[in-house]
Amino acid sequence: QVQLVESGGGLVQPGGSLRLSCAASGFTFTSFAMSWYRQAPGKERELVATITRFGYKTNYADSVKGRFIISRDDTENTVYLQMNSLKPEDTAVYSCKAKHYAYDINYWGKGILVTVSS
Repeated sequence: QVQLVESGGGLVQPGGSLRLSCAASGFTFTSFAMSWYRQAPGKERELVATITRFGYKTNYADSVKGRFIISRDDTENTVYLQMNSLKPEDTAVYSCKAKHYAYDINYWGKGILVTVSS
């Protein structure tokens, strides 16, 4: 069955780094663009970063531009989010999403908590 499983979250101090991973299975990974979203307590879900099929193009929210890097490994069916210079306002549940390039098919992971605090 389709699965998106996030890992790599946890507690980090301000200014620190974390790398999130999202391992995909049960579908043709290369047919999907991949995105990371986040939702902070009491706030709406926010699109953080997107990477197109085969990694041709990436896009970032202004709030993370220059600090976060999204990448994908199509041999491992995994998408990554390298998060640097973390701030307390980056605290949120981070989820990955797969979006088919042609059909209205979307898959979501369950999410993982990232807490930035001293």
